[in-house]
Amino acid sequence: MTAADLFASLSIPIVQAPMLGASGLEMAAAVSGAGGLGSLAAGALSPDDIIEQCRAMRGRTDAAFQLNLLIVRPAAPDPEDVADALERLAPWHDRLGIELPAPPNDYAPDFEAQFAALLTAAPPAASFTFDVLAADQVAALQAAGTLVVGTATTVAEARAWAAAGADAICAQGAEAGGHRGEFLNPGPESLVGTMALVATIRAAVGLPVIAAGGIMDGRGVAASLALGAAAAQMGTAFLRADEATISGPWRRSLEGVVDEATAVTRAFTGRNARGIENRFMREMKGEPVPAYPVQNRLTRELRAAGGRLGDAEVLSLWAGQGVTLGRPGRAADLVKAWWDEAVAVSDALYARTHGRAETRR
Repeated sequence: MTAADLFASLSIPIVQAPMLGASGLEMAAAVSGAGGLGSLAAGALSPDDIIEQCRAMRGRTDAAFQLNLLIVRPAAPDPEDVADALERLAPWHDRLGIELPAPPNDYAPDFEAQFAALLTAAPPAASFTFDVLAADQVAALQAAGTLVVGTATTVAEARAWAAAGADAICAQGAEAGGHRGEFLNPGPESLVGTMALVATIRAAVGLPVIAAGGIMDGRGVAASLALGAAAAQMGTAFLRADEATISGPWRRSLEGVVDEATAVTRAFTGRNARGIENRFMREMKGEPVPAYPVQNRLTRELRAAGGRLGDAEVLSLWAGQGVTLGRPGRAADLVKAWWDEAVAVSDALYARTHGRAETRR
């Protein structure tokens, strides 16, 4: 099966974005079962857990699904830089009344071990973020029966994935919540809007494109398909779903969010990411922080404590532009409702354009 075949086989061309800390097996199974493409966020999983998650997913549904990994290289930061970073975090720990952690021994899961487990698990599709795989890694996955989806925030990144042999591209627009998938030129240059990004990537590479970023309802799904995308990926739109695994403070922040509430920050993890702006983001703006995954590991205990203690001001409240359009409900019901909306919008557009065509005749 090709990627084009996979997307064509979906009764609802909606991909649930893999969201660490926000989505899990229940959501992925619900979306795939409803006719979309559910995603397992495996970036923080052990190799054994990756295999188990795929086994469990297959036990829940016969439908296709994908598993997502973060391509993270081993980190060996200077001890003095780590000490300085922890010192900057000390006031925030004091705020919550928790101890400052000792410098960690490791900063992220072993990607090579995760990749080996992925080859064993062989899900129908696998998506990757933060970098590009080597061509032999792509070929190994394809030989195992897994389609490869590469995340790109620019045309250059899409071309890099195409050169590596990827089957499809996830075009992550600037509107998207959570971590940016940028890897060639991180920063403002990679903040390309979804509409422009999908169109330019489609013109540059001959691969199916998934539109991602700012898609919150059926109107966005219809617009993505009109641009020529094979499917629309939705993440923030699922955050208020019953199956979302977010903390209470995060959920309450989503329910009370105001217009234009999000911003891009490196403060929490050392990598650009979009979330609801809070005190930590504002006060850490401009402060030097070590690159991902070091800062991500150093703030882990702080963020966990914020979730337990109900303090949203120290949480990474990942969300994309358009977050105010979010709605609660079961994931399967949301997917079906969005598709009904997309069909209605498409029918209305057809009626309008068809009528004008008749008038011209």
